[in-house]
Amino acid sequence: MSSLTFYTHPMSRGQTVRWMLEEVGEPYETEILDYGSTMKAEPYLSINPMGKVPAIRHGDKVVTEVAAICCYLADAFPQAGLAPPPADRADYYRWIFFTSGPVEAAFSNKAAGWEPTPERQRMFGYGTYDLAIGTLEKALTGRDYIAADHFTAADLFVGANVNFMLQFKLLEPKPVFTDYAARMTDRDAYRRAKDIDGKLIAEIQAKQEPANAE
Repeated sequence: MSSLTFYTHPMSRGQTVRWMLEEVGEPYETEILDYGSTMKAEPYLSINPMGKVPAIRHGDKVVTEVAAICCYLADAFPQAGLAPPPADRADYYRWIFFTSGPVEAAFSNKAAGWEPTPERQRMFGYGTYDLAIGTLEKALTGRDYIAADHFTAADLFVGANVNFMLQFKLLEPKPVFTDYAARMTDRDAYRRAKDIDGKLIAEIQAKQEPANAE
């Protein structure tokens, strides 16, 4: 029995953590939760009182939030080489948390059809969508990787978010973004993760079809 358990739903941000787990290469167990039932009840609420996925349990430690999970796994399994040495982690932490904070808030609000008015922009950490995305564009310009001279958890996390925004047309498909997303997802671990979640999604949809047909 693995000491690493992954709590997820295949149609969620858990896809990013699945990719991270496949990069790490350690055995893990998966518990699939349903949005309307098991995710909002015990025993899962003892794991994450927010009733949201993803989460991981590693031994007796619980970690929630995608960025935190990625950083934790990179540190817990250093043999995977997914974090720079501690002295070289300035850009690594900077861009993981910039993406999980300002960028995600900016594109989430934009997707919901709302942006802060000019007089309220100071109240929001990202200021404006254009400011947040423009800053990310500058960080990616002229670089193969965002935080080191090789692929790290920062590229996985930032790449997953850029790829998501492109797929859902929340980001202008400039070459700086499309090329970066293509490079970061051109990995065996990404393909394995997509295959696993793709099959789980197909199973869920197949179970729903008879009910929808009635």
